Order: sequence, then structure tokens, then C-alpha cells
Amino acid sequence: MTEPKRVAVLGVGMHPWGKWGRNFVEYGVAAARAALEDAGVAWPQVDLVAGADTIRNGYPGFIAGATFAQALGFTGSRVSSSYAACASGAQAIANARAQILAGLSEVALVVGADTTPKGFFAPVGGNRTDDPDWLRFHLLGATNPTYFGLYARRRMERFGSTAEDFASVKVKNARHGAANPNARYRKQVTIEEVLASPMVADPLHLQEICATSDGGAALILSSVEFAKAHGIKPLVTIDAVSTVTPVYPNTTIEMPNFATDSSAAVPLPKMGFRPSITAAIYEEAGIGPKDLSMAEVYDLSTALELDWYEDLGLCGEGEAEQLLRSGATTVGGRIPVNPSGGLASFGEAIPAQAIAQVVESVLQLRGEAHGRQIEGARVAITANQGLFGHGSSVLLRR
Repeated sequence: MTEPKRVAVLGVGMHPWGKWGRNFVEYGVAAARAALEDAGVAWPQVDLVAGADTIRNGYPGFIAGATFAQALGFTGSRVSSSYAACASGAQAIANARAQILAGLSEVALVVGADTTPKGFFAPVGGNRTDDPDWLRFHLLGATNPTYFGLYARRRMERFGSTAEDFASVKVKNARHGAANPNARYRKQVTIEEVLASPMVADPLHLQEICATSDGGAALILSSVEFAKAHGIKPLVTIDAVSTVTPVYPNTTIEMPNFATDSSAAVPLPKMGFRPSITAAIYEEAGIGPKDLSMAEVYDLSTALELDWYEDLGLCGEGEAEQLLRSGATTVGGRIPVNPSGGLASFGEAIPAQAIAQVVESVLQLRGEAHGRQIEGARVAITANQGLFGHGSSVLLRR
């Protein structure tokens, strides 16, 4: 087994999630400055800016790396920009990590931010008839909650999930998020309150589907040698990043597709897309699910969080409900999931999401997640995915 290729996390920063209605650049700059302060490094020391792109606010959103570099003050640093929908932040992290490991960068800023329209996401404009995302809106009228409801219904049919199970995920995450100063929603709820909220996409209620939000998140990464030379303690490292794509045939419908690949002439792959994301990261890091202290997962809906329990290998297929009911996935349990409060408490600020998951993981591994701290946290994993087959997972260790 090869030694993991580690980079250090020097600093983390966020702009609180909400509906602020301002330019996304403001949120990213605030998060970047907070991360610089946390790291104890000056802006001119950063030699790479890796931006996670948004498609809001017009043209500058497509070149987030340069946009943030300009807003902070051009210094001649290298720059990269990544768009991979909800996995954009992981792509930016992967870019920065690769350049540090290659010796091309010593200190890198990774930053993502978004400002979102009111309500659920609508299709991007234009006549893009070869784009599955465009097609699913214009041919099917299938909004994101439509997919979330279908995933939830499939889980109920396959494994006997109940409405109370889905609501319990929201209750857990709301309890965690109530202690997170960066969360948008900081109110605890009951199962009865969740189930009394309006039905959006049967069987999912309004409180079980994540909102769209404004917010930003940032990291300062460096070589491990730089971190040790500058006395960074405790040292938290990124040991692996997974950005894998699906393997043909992909026989489970993934948003935004509305048809599956044919398996008539091609054998089924060994595993589906989401399990392959985390399998790749376990292999790279040289660990397994039993080594984890916590997980931050992509809870677009409460039902989807249950799917991730199984995709991460925290339990067997069809056993997520039992794991949830046992209390294992709450802070104080065996394997806390979404101690930040997850998207249930934050909502979607697309380019910042995967970065925000790493921010929470770092705070937990440092012992600085006040009010929601996981005792003795040593290893953290994030799990996310972006449209069009973008895998997203980061493995961190203290």
C-alpha cells in the first residue's frame, strides 16, 4: 500500500449562508479573508488561486479563480477555475492539491461562492437541445425536487423507509445546525413539524428538501513541509480526493438524466456511481469506513442522506434506516453524519458546498466545532456529486 499524498489545510473560512441578495464575489472574498486570517498567512504569500465557478451574476462567474484574485488584489499568482456543478468545489480542491504535490505551488487559496435566485433552480437559458439538464426541464418539466421525490419513493419501495424516517434526518440535522453560526436555518424542529410542512414532491415535504442559498467558503492549502515549518498545530491534512465519473452502463437514473444506459450487451459494473466515488477515495487513502470519525454528505433531501450511509459503507444496503434509528449518525453516536447541519441547515450555494464540507471537517478534527463537537475526531470524509457525472469526495485526517 502506497503512502497517501498529503497536503495540509492551513486555514478555513466561510461567509454565513442566507439570502443576502448581493454579488457572489463579496461572499467569496469574505470567506477567503477569514481563511487567510485563520491560517496566519498574508495574501501575497498565496501563489495559486483555485476558484470554484458559479453561473450567476453574468460572465465573471465563469472565471471565478481570476475574479477572486482580482477582488483580493492581483499579485501575479497562478489561477485555475473549475465548473462541475455541485462538485465544483471538489474540483478546485483537486486542482490546488495537484499543483502543491507537483511542487508548482506552496500556498493555495481554494474559494467558492454563490448567490442564488428565489425558489428552486430553474434551467439555464439558451437552446441547448443536446444538454440533459436542459432537456429534463423542457421535455419533462422535472425540477430538482421531482428527482428527490423519485429517489425517496424508490427507497420506500425497496427498503420500507417511512415518512418518519425521512423526517428524522431533518430533525437530526436541524439539531446540529442550530449550533453552527454559519448555517442559514438554526432552529430545531420535531418530526411532527416536518411532516406538517407543505408537501412538495411526494413523499417529501418542504422541510425535507434543501433550499437555495447565498454563501461562500474557502481553504488555505499548503505542502505539509510548509505547514510544519510554520508551526501549524494541530496539523490536518487532505489525504485523498475522488472526482471519478460513472462506469457504463449506469443503470440507475442520475439527475439530470431521465433514461438509463442499456446493459443488454455490456455487463453491469461492479458498483453504481455513488459507491464508486467513495470506493476510490478509500483506496487512495488506504483506509475503510470503519476508520471514519464522521462524514459530511450531500443531503439534497432527507432521503438522499440515507442513500449516502450505504454508499459510504457505513452500513449494508437497506440498513440505513436502522443506523439512523439507533442514533449512530448523530453527534455523540458511533459515526456522526452532517454535524454541520448539512444542506438541510445551509441550503445550496453550489460552488461553495464541497468546500464548506471540508471546512466543517477541519473544525471537527481540530476540536473547534463548538456546540456540535465530535469527541476525539481523527478522520473525516465528505461526499457530494455534481450533474453530468462529477464525483466529489475528500478524505481528511488529523
